[in-house]
Amino acid sequence: MNHKRSFAGGMIAGIMLTLLLGCGYFAGSQLYQAFGAGNAKSTAGIAGDDGSTVSKGAQQKMDVLEQMIGEYYLEEVDAQRLQEGVYRGMVAALADPYSMYYSEEEMQELQEKTEGVYYGIGARVGIDTETSLPRIARVMSDTPAQEAGLMDGDLLYKAGDTLLQGMDLSSAVALIKGSEGTQVHLTVIREGETDYLEFDVERRKVNNETVVYEMKEEGIGYIQIQEFDDVTVGQFTDALATCKGSGMEGLILDLRGNPGGNLSTVCDIARMMLPKGLIVYTEDKNGERQEYSCDGSRELDIPLVVLVDANSASASEILAGAVKDYGIGTLVGTTTFGKGIVQRIVRLSDGSAVKLTVSNYFTPNGNNIHKIGITPDVEVPFESEPYLKDGTDNQLNRALEILREKME
Repeated sequence: MNHKRSFAGGMIAGIMLTLLLGCGYFAGSQLYQAFGAGNAKSTAGIAGDDGSTVSKGAQQKMDVLEQMIGEYYLEEVDAQRLQEGVYRGMVAALADPYSMYYSEEEMQELQEKTEGVYYGIGARVGIDTETSLPRIARVMSDTPAQEAGLMDGDLLYKAGDTLLQGMDLSSAVALIKGSEGTQVHLTVIREGETDYLEFDVERRKVNNETVVYEMKEEGIGYIQIQEFDDVTVGQFTDALATCKGSGMEGLILDLRGNPGGNLSTVCDIARMMLPKGLIVYTEDKNGERQEYSCDGSRELDIPLVVLVDANSASASEILAGAVKDYGIGTLVGTTTFGKGIVQRIVRLSDGSAVKLTVSNYFTPNGNNIHKIGITPDVEVPFESEPYLKDGTDNQLNRALEILREKME
């Protein structure tokens, strides 16, 4: 089901202007390194006179607020929800779109997704920093999202009757996901459209296919990595082996629309391609440096072209940056997103977790690409009209031309 309604007011006109001028910039990528901290204790409620955030006065004020809500607030109050609000508020006060609090349920859902199966509509979503709306980074093939007609780049304005603007990513995604067989009604802003688009999308079990590949003519392999999750290493290994076994003489690696993922995953994949040396290194607030290296034993020995765009972020930029620094491939497309920071997930003893930005990362040549991005070797803006008309992908076609030249 797909109808249109007119826009209502200047705010949306402003959003559309931003969309036309800078469509594609989203910050939903999650480059994180999960590590065990099962014994970590929550500090909420600790009183201190040393300038700590939760001082004795702050604790007393929270007690007063809780008492006032209990006495005067008209509706029933969920104590657990109030507590969650305190934790979320503390992290939200950092004003960092990449740091967030996860409830136990949200953490379980995140783990299920990275392990390969979840229930939803089959679209990878990030937050568009210009509009503060969720943006679809990638519609997965053979999913409810694709069947309903959703497209890469769509801005999600409402889920049901709930406005999604300004929500953190996990809260917005929680409204989109749901029980298998139910539907979610989405109101969408799409570039080139003057009205809202509305879709009813069924929720189903989705296999998290993060790698798509095929052999093209003339011995050219094509591998698209859509996200760097736990399952991606195995999927990429199979794709690369299949292409090599089919006589691959040149490779196009497509990282367009890839919002990022696990640091360990992208490093494992880089080790199947790069020469001996650094893949990436990080530096934390104290200047402590951590290096991630490759032994070069599986260096790719065929011509390589890497496709990137403004939605290639974080882990995608680590791989693209290393390829560019070592000169082992040609980057084609448009300048990448520019996310040069790393998040770490810390599990708390009650099953909840906090994701915090903990370090900057640098390419092998020492480049910090945060808020800058990586400029491709060959600039090729994407032409949407031919793609919408008959599926013509001008960026891919240019990559094929360049790869053929390299293979000759």
